[in-house]
Amino acid sequence: MATIELKQVEKIFGETHAVKPMDLTVNDGEFIVLLGPSGCGKTTTLRMISGLEAVTAGRIHLDGEDVTWRPASARDVAFVFQFFALYPHMTVYQNIAFPLESQGESRDVIDQRVNEVVDMLRIRPLLKLKPGALSGGDKQRVALARSLVRRPACFLMDEPLGALDAEFREAMRAEIKRLHIEQHATTVYVTHDQVEAMAMGDRIVVMSNAVVQQIGTPAEVYYDPTNLFVANFIGSPGMQLLEGNYDSGVMNIPGGTVYSVPAAWRSTLDLAIGQGKIIVGFRPEAADVNDNGTFRGTVFANDLHGSYVVLHVRLMNDEVVQVRATRDHNYRLDTPVSFDLNEELVRFFDPQTQDALFPEQSA
Repeated sequence: MATIELKQVEKIFGETHAVKPMDLTVNDGEFIVLLGPSGCGKTTTLRMISGLEAVTAGRIHLDGEDVTWRPASARDVAFVFQFFALYPHMTVYQNIAFPLESQGESRDVIDQRVNEVVDMLRIRPLLKLKPGALSGGDKQRVALARSLVRRPACFLMDEPLGALDAEFREAMRAEIKRLHIEQHATTVYVTHDQVEAMAMGDRIVVMSNAVVQQIGTPAEVYYDPTNLFVANFIGSPGMQLLEGNYDSGVMNIPGGTVYSVPAAWRSTLDLAIGQGKIIVGFRPEAADVNDNGTFRGTVFANDLHGSYVVLHVRLMNDEVVQVRATRDHNYRLDTPVSFDLNEELVRFFDPQTQDALFPEQSA
């Protein structure tokens, strides 16, 4: 496998920045996910790595070699597209074998490698069929097999599960992750689906408006977002955010809520904010629903999630937040509820810069 390095890589179409200067290193054997909304630049980044799109500026290195201006055919990468791009007139076997035949490999080598990937992906019964007779999930397995058979230095996958229904998506997520673990294959995977990103990625590159917002493990981008965009975008639902006035360890939230800021955060907020606006953020699971909580409101809606319930709570200032509660209570609409926040799971943001504040800044 290989290491991929992007050094101040950018792409401009006309006067529009598709990707603003970015630095990224994908380590040997790592599974990196480019995550973000449509139009954020993730697919353009992938295409620049592959050589399908020329960079406007910057350098791309593959295993230490500068491949910035090499054509795609000379980069030793395999590209898996969202739409399967199988040859309809060929059988599954012929589709898988085609890259090796194009390279002039012998029949023995072709048979050996095709048999290896066919067994790995458990698609041997499909070998004599043509793509028109396959389900969406089977077509994607064949597309993966055609990429694997070449044994490339790295795999680039552009929303490969986007055309599948929910059941197949879940199965194929597990399949791709299993293959990655078994092959220890360097992989860059593009998606707008954060469930895929959180389930599959060793690290996640969160992008928005052509800019990298954060690079981190799934836990880091979930629990420690670097800004309000990441806080809102990551999670289902996103981080719950409440704005108030901070002064001397106390946050006054419109509607009469007085929140005592955890001691571990006070020196940071005193230094960064002093007196002024601040945003507190928390995930639904950070809420402790109880009879005498600091935050009070009424149940606006509730969603059953099997082992727990997500309550939509309308607070005293009319804002609605989502909190997690056990399912052993009957939370009817308009029922008064209150909750406190787990001190270890709250985060704070500067509403002017929209950046996260971190306790270590007070050092």
